[in-house]
Parts: sequence; C-alpha cells; structure tokens
Amino acid sequence: MKKDLKLEINDYLPLREVVFLTLRQAILKGELEPGERLMEISLANQLGVSRTPIREAIRKLELEGLVVMVPRKGAEVASITEKDMKDVLELRCALDAFSVKLACERMSQEELEKLELANKDFEEAIVSHDLIKIAEADVKFHEVIYNATTNQRLIQMISNLREQMYRYRLEYLKDARNHSILINEHNDIIKSIKDGDVEAAQKMVTTHIQNQEKCIYKLISK
Repeated sequence: MKKDLKLEINDYLPLREVVFLTLRQAILKGELEPGERLMEISLANQLGVSRTPIREAIRKLELEGLVVMVPRKGAEVASITEKDMKDVLELRCALDAFSVKLACERMSQEELEKLELANKDFEEAIVSHDLIKIAEADVKFHEVIYNATTNQRLIQMISNLREQMYRYRLEYLKDARNHSILINEHNDIIKSIKDGDVEAAQKMVTTHIQNQEKCIYKLISK
C-alpha cells in the first residue's frame, strides 16, 4: 500500500459500513490506485479491524464496479476503461439534459440564487487547490439543478449514479487547466436557465460532459 489508510470512525454506522465507506473513498480519491491489489490481511491491519468487514466491503465494492476479482490474484481496484467511462457519461449526459430542461421550466428564484451561490463556492474551492473540495463543490452545483426538477425518481436515478461519476469527475479536475473552463460552463448554464432557454441549456450541459469525456479519454489512453 502506498498510503496509510485511516478508519473514519462514525458512531452512528456499523463497523462494516464504516470500513466500506473508508475503502470506497480511498479508491475514489486515488489513494488506492487502479490495478492495486486489495490484500485482506494488509487492509485489516491498517484499519485495525478483522478480515470479515474487509471481505464484506470488497464484495460491495465489486457490485459497484470499483473492484474486480482477478483469477489467481484476488481483488484489485478496477481500472478506468474507455467503455466504463462512455457508459457512465452517456447516461449522465441524458439525465443532465433532461434535468436542465425541467430546471428551466421549474426553478424558482430562490433556487436560482442557490445555484449562483453554489457556483461562487465552486470558484472559491478552485482557489483552494483542494481537489476533493473542488469535486464536492461541483457536485453541489449540479445537485441544485437536479433538486429544482422536483422529479424524485429522476433525482434518485442520478443519486445512484453519483459515486460512479465522482471517479471520472476527479480525473478531470486533476488538470488545473480545466478549472477555468468549468467556471465558464457553469456560468453559461446559469444564464440559460435564467433565460428559460431550454435548447441552450441542454446544449451547454452536453458540451460540459463531452469535454470531460474527451479529457479523461486522453488520460486513460496514455
């Protein structure tokens, strides 16, 4: 293991869930890198737990697609493949395009102010150069749009996809050259929602996601 992992203690969650969340975050943040083997004994020793919650966590991470079982090797962190990326981002593109359409029609003035505030928080996070803080601020910006749709089924679908999208979002944000592009795209999205311009809003969110796809594709192709 390249980095020491620490168990994020939470008195309100069972140990197996805390172990699962700790390992998931380590994968999403890149502390456990693609292709890295997940040795039960080593992880148990690092986190100060038995092998049982480690084994259960690995099984759940496999179901989420973050871990793969390799014959004669065991569990390892799943690589970011072009196919996985396209599958996730294609779905996100469709869901975001529909979300922004509904947001143009349904977003209240109060929600619009929340969106502008979320974008300011995003800009402040970029100044901090804290990758996780930037990613979380980006998530919150888009969540304002999703919530404005008032479509609970749609919001739930996007929530289920959030963790898988987070991994690609982090990869995109690692290149600081993309940060100013994201700010401009966010501003364009806000303007189109303010104007109630569905066509412009959908075009903007599509470009927003396609730019991420192009950038990540270059990274995984190296």
